[in-house]
Amino acid sequence: MESSVVLKNVIQEGDPVLIWFGDEVTYLVEANPAQKLGIHRGRPIELKHLIGKSYGEWIEVANGKALLLEPTVEDFVMKARRESGIIYPKDAAMILMKLGIRSGSRVIEIGTGSGALTLALTSQVAPSGKVYTYDRREDFQKIAESNLKRAKLLPYVEFHLRQEHEPFLEQEVDAVVSDVPEPWHEAETIRTSLKTGGRVASLNPTYNQIEKAAEAFERAGFVQIEAMEIFVRGILARSGKTRPEQRMVGHTEFLLFALKPASQVV
Repeated sequence: MESSVVLKNVIQEGDPVLIWFGDEVTYLVEANPAQKLGIHRGRPIELKHLIGKSYGEWIEVANGKALLLEPTVEDFVMKARRESGIIYPKDAAMILMKLGIRSGSRVIEIGTGSGALTLALTSQVAPSGKVYTYDRREDFQKIAESNLKRAKLLPYVEFHLRQEHEPFLEQEVDAVVSDVPEPWHEAETIRTSLKTGGRVASLNPTYNQIEKAAEAFERAGFVQIEAMEIFVRGILARSGKTRPEQRMVGHTEFLLFALKPASQVV
């Protein structure tokens, strides 16, 4: 049993690795014996040398050392290739909590974009659930597919092209996440595919959008409608001079949540 635990921590060919330097510069790579990584500290790293190392191990580089880490979902999200804005971890975490998404959940995502939120969703539903993600742009979905493949989460997602107002292929899903400019047009369609007791999250950057979305979900019979905004401010924790960081991740999206009840009291 002990040997299997040790083996799990050993980097194999094809494994993702986050290379961390003390100046907080990081690189997300794959342990590929045929590739090199150009770094900001001297000669490139031959990625074949990562194979057989352990996560948490230091390696020597030309001008110092680097730490090999197993990437987290946050790393994959923040390092995702993007052609559109992404959902930040601070928002994704609240969405997962409020919608009750867990292993085995079936989730519809409206607006794949670059797949950052898709990454967070699939990491939660795996290995027995599925994310069904819809977008009207195939080029965005190709980018998202590459990001999911990099994180080894591709088996837990299905990609579909869709135009506004078109019905979803799935029924009785556990949750729906909408990241489109006019979610009020989707309220009835969402209700049709959502199970009784299922939850929806709608993401929009402006007050006008989130207000219209709230009105639309209320008209569609949803309850427990609530909206929020999340801020994250880092703290510089240093002996004798701890203080907040000067920069922070401020406004990204307003988050609107709602629940689908049964049509009538039985």
